[in-house]
Amino acid sequence: MDITISKRKNRWRTPALVVAIATVLGVAAIQIISPAAEHRVERNQLLIGTVKRGDLQVSVDGYGVLRSNKQRLISAESPATVADILLRPGAEVTPDAVILQLQDPQLQQELEQAAMMVSRQQAAQKRGQLANQREMLAEEVVLAELVAQRDTQLLRLVASRELAERGVVAAIEFKTAELQERQLSQRIALQKQRLAQLKEVAAEDLNIANEELKQAKASLQRLEQRVNQLTVRAGIHGVLQRLPVELGQSVTAGQELALIGSSQDLQALIRVSQSKVEQLRVGQSAVVNTRRETARAEVSRITPQVQDGTVEVELRFVDTIPASARPELNVDAQIFTADLKNVLYLERPVNVQSHASSKLFRYHQDEQQLQATALQFSDEAGRYLVLQTGANEGEAFVLSDMATFADANTISVNH
Repeated sequence: MDITISKRKNRWRTPALVVAIATVLGVAAIQIISPAAEHRVERNQLLIGTVKRGDLQVSVDGYGVLRSNKQRLISAESPATVADILLRPGAEVTPDAVILQLQDPQLQQELEQAAMMVSRQQAAQKRGQLANQREMLAEEVVLAELVAQRDTQLLRLVASRELAERGVVAAIEFKTAELQERQLSQRIALQKQRLAQLKEVAAEDLNIANEELKQAKASLQRLEQRVNQLTVRAGIHGVLQRLPVELGQSVTAGQELALIGSSQDLQALIRVSQSKVEQLRVGQSAVVNTRRETARAEVSRITPQVQDGTVEVELRFVDTIPASARPELNVDAQIFTADLKNVLYLERPVNVQSHASSKLFRYHQDEQQLQATALQFSDEAGRYLVLQTGANEGEAFVLSDMATFADANTISVNH
């Protein structure tokens, strides 16, 4: 029996298959040696700015608060308890406005004792005056009696002298009368000295009594002032800025009760980045924005201390203080540091700083293409940056964030 053996056909040698494999390998080779896929972006996703030429005013921006140049800190004069709170921070106050009512029973007791002491001193002064007056009157009576006796004795002396000269009475009687008159004159002189000393003593007693009464009244007045200070008043026109106590809280002597800021003498305390402080000078003009209105100001002080990378700058209002201004109000400020003439400038792109170089994409509208371009910036003026190199007037650049295309040199724009 004949067995027929058929030859198996080799499929790898089919011409069509060979062509297909070659085509696939060719495409793969083309993909390996071809450049990366083209970058593309939609036009409506781009923010475009145009380079302009003109005059700019260089400024430094900052933020801060309005602070009163005249403040009044109210502290407790003695230990007390907060009995009532009538006003809260933010309230506008007048000098007589009552903010707090404090309570101190011990102080009230001391006041009553001081008032009693004044009454006792007044009574003692009156008693002393009456006693001195009685003693003075008694001594004056004695003086009057002595004067009367002396006058009588003088009459007798005259009569004795005449009788003695005529030999009617003995000479001894005349000498006796003369001696009695001298003794009475001496007693009168001594009584006058005693009366003068009593007047001096009475005056000194009165001075001492007056001084003791004065001290008692001064002590009473001090206590009355302390009691009056339990009613805490603002003392000035302004705004209640701080009230660090609560109802029922016990306060100690010297503890802060309230802070009042005048609304008539405000200044702006602005925080400015440390890197921009070197541009600032005292006297530079500025604009303060209260979020409702703006007002002209000028730099009056620049503090040397750096805090959290910022420096505090004090601005003084040039004209009137804005109607919406009040202590502790948050404000923005723009300080003008220089005037630039005939410069190229561009609206600030995203993530671009002044005095730095950056890569931006120039927009070629005819070619519908973006071209990466290196630009050098210098000063900033509000929302604009001054161009030093890399661009010409009228050229357009992308201002929006292009961080996702950082490695691209050209980008196609789809409309």
